[in-house]
Amino acid sequence: MSRISLPKEPRRFQMYIGGEFTDGASGDTTTRHSPAHGTAVAQWPSGSAADAQRAIAAARRAFDAGPWPHLSAGERATVLFKVADLIEQCAAEFGLIESLETGKPITQAIGEIKGAVDVWRFAAGAARVVKGDAHNNLGDRVIAMVLREPVGVVGLITPWNFPFFILAERLPFILAAGCTVVVKPSEATSGTTLKLCELLHEAGLPAGVVNVVTGRGSVVGQCLLDSDQVDMVSVTGSIATGRKAIAASAGSIKKLGLELGGKNPHIVFADANLDEAADGVAFGMAFNAGQCCVGGSRLVVERSIAAEFTEKLAGKMRRIRVGDPLDEQTQVGALFDEAHMEKVLSYVDDGVRMGARIVCGGARTDDQNGYFVQPTLMTDVRPEMPLVREEIFGPVLAVVPFDTFDEALEIANDSVFGLSASIWTQDLTKALRAMRKVQAGRVWINTTLDNGPETPLGGVKQSGLGREAGLAGIEEYTELKTAHINLHPRVHWIS
Repeated sequence: MSRISLPKEPRRFQMYIGGEFTDGASGDTTTRHSPAHGTAVAQWPSGSAADAQRAIAAARRAFDAGPWPHLSAGERATVLFKVADLIEQCAAEFGLIESLETGKPITQAIGEIKGAVDVWRFAAGAARVVKGDAHNNLGDRVIAMVLREPVGVVGLITPWNFPFFILAERLPFILAAGCTVVVKPSEATSGTTLKLCELLHEAGLPAGVVNVVTGRGSVVGQCLLDSDQVDMVSVTGSIATGRKAIAASAGSIKKLGLELGGKNPHIVFADANLDEAADGVAFGMAFNAGQCCVGGSRLVVERSIAAEFTEKLAGKMRRIRVGDPLDEQTQVGALFDEAHMEKVLSYVDDGVRMGARIVCGGARTDDQNGYFVQPTLMTDVRPEMPLVREEIFGPVLAVVPFDTFDEALEIANDSVFGLSASIWTQDLTKALRAMRKVQAGRVWINTTLDNGPETPLGGVKQSGLGREAGLAGIEEYTELKTAHINLHPRVHWIS
């Protein structure tokens, strides 16, 4: 890959409502600057409540009047496969948009786009296997059918850290179920979602089936949560965002899907392959600059090897290549923005004030043009420290030693979160015992951050509600209807 130049002016995008591209009611715009370079890279409309209501109305008409919900699964699959092909053809373009807006390495961004293609193709094929049920065991008189029907209009609120991949883990499944949707991407990283609208249009998706309104969550997102014309809202964000969504949804008693935060443990036993574990732990905590909901931010390590493993891990972390995301050699790019960078560094500073020790990292890199932070490893932490308890969402890892198997699981589960966990051991029995006892929606053994569209994802405890991807990802956006059919003449109740 040759060196990529920064754009001379920001790329301009439009919202997509009712099958039409629009600048919105107000004409106001938002400009995104690259967090790695400070250059203006993208611009899109600042959507208003009026834009959101227009999009909701378009999605409502498209669901109630069709044709999308009334098509066969095969017909919907044909459109979704075409979208996947178009994304694949534009992977480099999507990757550059994503890298410039998020600060993630260009190679990672393109890899995520290609991974999203796979998700779209899985959802397209899976549309044809979603089914109901029949009960022929109720006696001669009655047969019952259970129908699985699309839930209706879905509001989809996506985050800034994986704008296109998280969209791919939801949108094609929503469409495969036969729903219509209003998407509210992060107001800071909307470019790839808006670019996707061009491909949806080209693929022949009927007008109003997908609508995208850019703008602030307090305006556009709130409209989706408050509207009685929206049947379900899916939100990916923090626990605080999830609580607000639950409170707002109470007005219309709408269904919610929530993927929230994580404080995910790497559990490293003494019998693990320490070289592989060190590499996996370093990858899990630093991938996407630590801005990954399922990345590991706590190292729960057996005390007998804690010093040796910490030293080995620190050596790995010091060699992580942090820098310009447009350089193909870069492994970790910039944090989201200056305020987020300062928040991440404040956790490190507060930890030091409370007695924690920095083994490596702990500060910005020498490149002061972007929001780059050194991968950071900290020891001598205590359970009450925010460093251990709160989601930092940056490349910071806290080390907590343990002595026994039960203590390891007690430490790992000592959190309000339950999104993911990684277990490192060469003892199969120990691995399976830990897998069963750890409280997490996703568990990895001798690996981390592996995924595939075939398997569902989501959290337990305060990490979320519902599941995305896999067949469960389509079923999440459906409702069940039970029908009882009488086969015999009625025995009259009133004589």
